[in-house]
Amino acid sequence: MNPVIYYCYDAYCGWCYGFSTVIKKIAEEYHNKLSFEVLSGGMIPAENPRPISATASYINEAYHRVEELTGIKFGEDYLWHIRNPDKSDWFPHSEKAAIAMCIFKELYPEQQVAFAADLQYALHYEGRDLTDDEAYRLLLEKYKIDKEGFYKKLGSEEYKEKAQYEFALCKQLQVTGYPQVLLQVAEQKFYLLAKGYTDYDTLKQRIESVLKEAQSPSS
Repeated sequence: MNPVIYYCYDAYCGWCYGFSTVIKKIAEEYHNKLSFEVLSGGMIPAENPRPISATASYINEAYHRVEELTGIKFGEDYLWHIRNPDKSDWFPHSEKAAIAMCIFKELYPEQQVAFAADLQYALHYEGRDLTDDEAYRLLLEKYKIDKEGFYKKLGSEEYKEKAQYEFALCKQLQVTGYPQVLLQVAEQKFYLLAKGYTDYDTLKQRIESVLKEAQSPSS
């Protein structure tokens, strides 16, 4: 089998947003050698959505660390909701963004890492509410996706089940935090490359090391 990188992420994960520049660069560099599969983890369940005020104080501290370590910037339109949770109408959950990811993967499998980064930018920089259908409109234009077809799928049970399957798969792969990167080199052989934010040089070195080991006669 061709080696596959599984990028387990969540659209609402701030550390994944910080990691998006790293994984995009890796995907661009290795697109001829490796397949890339983005899996949504379902970090915030849709069943009992809580207002942004439930996590705002944590995010308000954590985002500084993400910026310092990764060099990424959180946008003022996003931070307004974090700094004014009592005025925000956000009830975040991971499901709708995960459904959008499933739809996109079928249309443009080669660009799923870029699309995941775009979803995160839409939320964390532009301040778009990913539980709102309108949040996806600009991305549909960017990728020239048929609006009617996309929104029909976004509200369908079929694609909701696909998203739920990805949540279950992340659990099966024993993903306990995001971002997490795994490299599969054989049917039952997975290597953990990254658990939490990992810089580009470290991740590249680990990929090269695993690929070298996988190609050696004794592996």
